Amino acid sequence: MDAHRHQHPIAVARAVTDMSLADLAAAMRAAARRHDRRSGTTKQQVHTWEQPDANPPSAWSQQLMAEAFGVDPALVPLLGWPYWLPGNETPPMLLGTGDTVAALREAQRRAMLNRRTVLGLAPTVFVTLAANWATLDPALAKAATDGKTVAPEFVGWLETSVQQLTGLATPDWRHTAQLLDSYYDTVVGLLEDAAYTEPVGIRLQLLASSLAQTLGWIRFDHEHHTAAAHYWNAALHAAHHAGDTDRGAGILSDLAYQSMWLGNGTPAVDVLDHALTRTQDPTARSLLSLRKARAHAMTGEARAARRAIDAAEHSLSIATGTPPAWCSWMSHADLAIDTGRCLIDLGEPGPAHHQITQGIDLLPASRDKTRAVFLTYEAESLVRQGEIDHAATTAQQALSLAQRLGATRCLRQITALGTVFQPYRQAPGVDDFLKTISSST
Repeated sequence: MDAHRHQHPIAVARAVTDMSLADLAAAMRAAARRHDRRSGTTKQQVHTWEQPDANPPSAWSQQLMAEAFGVDPALVPLLGWPYWLPGNETPPMLLGTGDTVAALREAQRRAMLNRRTVLGLAPTVFVTLAANWATLDPALAKAATDGKTVAPEFVGWLETSVQQLTGLATPDWRHTAQLLDSYYDTVVGLLEDAAYTEPVGIRLQLLASSLAQTLGWIRFDHEHHTAAAHYWNAALHAAHHAGDTDRGAGILSDLAYQSMWLGNGTPAVDVLDHALTRTQDPTARSLLSLRKARAHAMTGEARAARRAIDAAEHSLSIATGTPPAWCSWMSHADLAIDTGRCLIDLGEPGPAHHQITQGIDLLPASRDKTRAVFLTYEAESLVRQGEIDHAATTAQQALSLAQRLGATRCLRQITALGTVFQPYRQAPGVDDFLKTISSST
């Protein structure tokens, strides 16, 4: 199976369990017979279910499918479609179980599958994880390790090296991902096998959290959503173990952003509410509130979205100190552009375009990936205002930038604009843009 294209969750489950289309259909028919019933499931039906726009199987078919895959049928209604399927599992541990290193290793194992997937964490589970983080004392999660003593100087060298790598511009991440993987393996190995003082242990946990968060973003940008979610889960474990609540809030924000990117706004609101309970830094609170506004706007909750935008503006206006590293990039540019994105979702393209163009002008050159995403927002707002030729030019700029960066997530977002432009093929620049995205997919 081609690991370099989107795979439907059923196809992922079949790959994990080594089942063909015909195998799954036969297993579902056998499951029906065990219930003294019949099933007409064929390999053609399974193939139809795996199409991108297909409706999910019926509740009865899902029960049969669960039995065919060896999944407890009770998980089907609990986790919901398609999160109960093998290969799309949720993290097996919550915070405070003493399994921080296990979570870090599990993220690494998931990433090794290198499968582009369309799922993050099941909404019910990642909201539970957020609630767990918001209420549990980090001291309960600490544990001793055995082995050689880790020198503080060596940890300092690791910290400096990782900071230099993660501080590189986005295009360079394509060349540093393997190095970051190596540092991650080294740090997790120290946490597993070495002896260290409590201060050194905290530094190692924070370093592991930082690496896992960065690696999660790299996987996210390449649409390996399951791997990204597991890295962020591991990062949350390590940050919690170290007692860094601001970083933990940021990681929850990343999970919420992924949920929104995949079209799930409601659970993102719940997660961001939990995140806001345990972070005090104004810049961090501004970012969390802004993402909450995005989630509300996605679900059409205009008043809640505007309240969250107001909260984001207020928090950013009172930010005077140095913010946590994970949100140090948050600026008035982000506030303006994401406010514009909210206004697009709320059906106000004119004010949205004003906010977005204002924000793009403020973005530094080092944030080209963000610029590609935001130019896509601008193109969409222009189409909704009827400025089709301007929209096509802007979309082409976004596409060229995303192609240079190699971020498949951004490329997919831009190519999705093709459906918006289809009715306007005769407008200047539109046909060229549509041909370009057609040849690049």
